[in-house]
Amino acid sequence: MSTPSRSRRRWFIYAAAAIVFGGGAWYFAQQAAPARQSAYGSFRSRDRNMAVPVRAEAAKKQDVAIHLRAIGTVVPLNTVVVRSRVDGQLIKVHFSEGQEVQQGQLLAEIDPEPYRLRLAQMEGAFLQSQSQVRTAKSDLERFKQLHQQTLVTLQQLEAQQALVAEREGMLAAEKARVDDARRQLDYTRIEAPIAGRLGLRQVDAGNMVRTGDAGGLVTITQTRPITVTFTVPEVELQKVVEPIRAGETLHVEAWDRNERGILATGTLRTVDNQIDLATGTLRLKAEFPNTDEKLFPNQFVNVRLRVRTLKDALVIPAVGVQFGSRGNYVYIVGAESKATVREVGLGPSENQVQVITKGLASGDVVILEGLDRLREGRVVTILAEDPNKNPPPAPKSGGERGGKGKKKQDGK
Repeated sequence: MSTPSRSRRRWFIYAAAAIVFGGGAWYFAQQAAPARQSAYGSFRSRDRNMAVPVRAEAAKKQDVAIHLRAIGTVVPLNTVVVRSRVDGQLIKVHFSEGQEVQQGQLLAEIDPEPYRLRLAQMEGAFLQSQSQVRTAKSDLERFKQLHQQTLVTLQQLEAQQALVAEREGMLAAEKARVDDARRQLDYTRIEAPIAGRLGLRQVDAGNMVRTGDAGGLVTITQTRPITVTFTVPEVELQKVVEPIRAGETLHVEAWDRNERGILATGTLRTVDNQIDLATGTLRLKAEFPNTDEKLFPNQFVNVRLRVRTLKDALVIPAVGVQFGSRGNYVYIVGAESKATVREVGLGPSENQVQVITKGLASGDVVILEGLDRLREGRVVTILAEDPNKNPPPAPKSGGERGGKGKKKQDGK
């Protein structure tokens, strides 16, 4: 047999083997497909029937405080720059920087000697004027007697009376100079005009101080009590004004920058008399006792102004509220531990707590976590946050609380 003939026969054998192998593979694939589809369907069926683990919490009633939030600045009630009221050399400093002082406490002394000498001069002139007044009055009494005896004229009597008046005027002026000199001497002792905490010292002992020094000696800031100023939007005006006009006391909380802790609690002190046209806000001022001095002047704080308190409001954790195309809804654990969609009406929220106005009743178990795998009628199992704490009980029989009937939702 020739070589081309053997080559064609070999190719025919290869083609036949490929056809037989491909047909066998197709046959076995067709036989295995129904089995795979049956196994996948069985798996999906088991997944649908498997209970979904969720975290849930029962709706409850409690008082909810409603706050307005703002950013405030701590402002001291009084800040005083202590300056000398007389010129002279600063000879003693009686305070330490950062010290807390009381009103009237001695802070510093200026050299008093020049003012003592001036006071002595003024007192000497005053005594001289007193002597002159006494002499003029004695002469006036004699002039009166002589006038009755017609030994002096009326003109001489009147002249003596005028001299007495002049001497008395000079005496009054000298007395005023003595008082001024004594006051100047007292001003050499610099005392605290208010109670508060001292800042950094601006002048050291030995320096000359003058009444016109802009920086003064030291600054006193009153820190107890202290105030916080903040603003609220114009749209929130009535929430603040109405309780004040009704005579209520509005409580204010000052929180730290990250709103992780309360620094102080106080009360609203005053409201500004006009709205700022540029910002559309109203300025308010709250006062805090600040006994522990956690509030520091010019510090920025987060302010929460309590404007009202809702009594016995129905609340749930805010994380349980879902928002869909049909409105606001929650998943609750219904009869036979099945998830049920319930439309709800929302009130104000505060501190991750949501007030519910309609759609739920106290005791309804609201699902908070595991919502992505839920749908209407899905069986759930409630997990307890604390191993020692039992999860909230789910309803065992038909009937649902807080609504008129079962409502179908898309749950998206």
